[in-house]
Amino acid sequence: MKVSTRDFSRFKRLVVKVGSSSLAHSTGKLNLFQFEQLAIQLADLYNQGKEVLLVTSGAIGAGLGKLGIKRRPKTIPEKQAAAAVGQGVLMQMYEKFFAEYGVTVGQVLLTREDFSDRSRFLNARNTLHALLSMGVIPIINENDTVAVEEIKLGDNDTLSALVAGLVDAELLILLSDIDGLYTADPRKEPTATIISEIEEITEEIENLAGGAGSQLGTGGMATKLQAARIAMHSGTAMVIARAGEKNIIRRVVAGEPVGTVFRPGNKLENKKRWIAYSSAVHGKILVDEGAARALLKQGKSLLPSGITAVDGVFEMGNTVSIIGPDGKEIARGITSFSSSEIEKIKGKQTREIEKVLGYKDYDEVVHRNNLVLDI
Repeated sequence: MKVSTRDFSRFKRLVVKVGSSSLAHSTGKLNLFQFEQLAIQLADLYNQGKEVLLVTSGAIGAGLGKLGIKRRPKTIPEKQAAAAVGQGVLMQMYEKFFAEYGVTVGQVLLTREDFSDRSRFLNARNTLHALLSMGVIPIINENDTVAVEEIKLGDNDTLSALVAGLVDAELLILLSDIDGLYTADPRKEPTATIISEIEEITEEIENLAGGAGSQLGTGGMATKLQAARIAMHSGTAMVIARAGEKNIIRRVVAGEPVGTVFRPGNKLENKKRWIAYSSAVHGKILVDEGAARALLKQGKSLLPSGITAVDGVFEMGNTVSIIGPDGKEIARGITSFSSSEIEKIKGKQTREIEKVLGYKDYDEVVHRNNLVLDI
């Protein structure tokens, strides 16, 4: 692969994500050298006229270090208490190091609700744009002090990809303790080689990811592939690279062949991107083979005749997952009927809707304009 094809130096706006394992030593204490290296490289990009956003992990770990607690807490209140202490520690470090290079930073804490609620989504977008226009580097983390499992994003790989889409970033760099995606687990297979460029996330690529890795915080390579899928559908290039490599951010931006690059694919329009990755899924609609084929092959809307079952309780206007006959999700969309209404009209023809319900506002259960395929 030619180096020129990886030259991202012309890009104006980029998001950098750093994992918790990259910000702390094995003792649990903060890695001050890593903080400084981050600040130097991002401040230098800022001085070049680029707009930079940093998504950071490490609040819980920093809090545990400050509190002198050696074991990772298991309950949500304990994690939230550690995050409350650690968030301040993290920002103090970032403030200190960025200030040395004349850069102002601002803290932004987000939860899944800030993405799933459309008005909050737009408000977060406006806030980040305002910070960038003021010459501030936003430092973003999940709001672990208030998030519970139902509203947690789960890991900052996902958060960073959602942020990249939120601000229309051109490049997302995921810094971790691994070099990129390998053909096999390099810890087990000495002959494993790094995959330098990926244009499509196939089933084969997904199989290489495996599950969550203990060395990668809350997520492993699988979460990074999910982040890549979000980024690619947002028109954003993504690179996975090792945080410990010298000047790694500069080298990625300059086009050096380091890490794994995920090329942006077909960019989803904003509404469909929100449906696919930001909105909360409230339930499932199970469909037969004919309906699945009509959705996937013919680009049709979902009609009641192809629905076999409903799972969950949801209202009109909620986002639902559409499940094929093999039990796999084939699409996601905004429903025009509630779960109780669909329960009554499933398997019926469109012309029968009014007879069954006593009214008919829509022919389609999910219109194709509100439908996203191949999540």
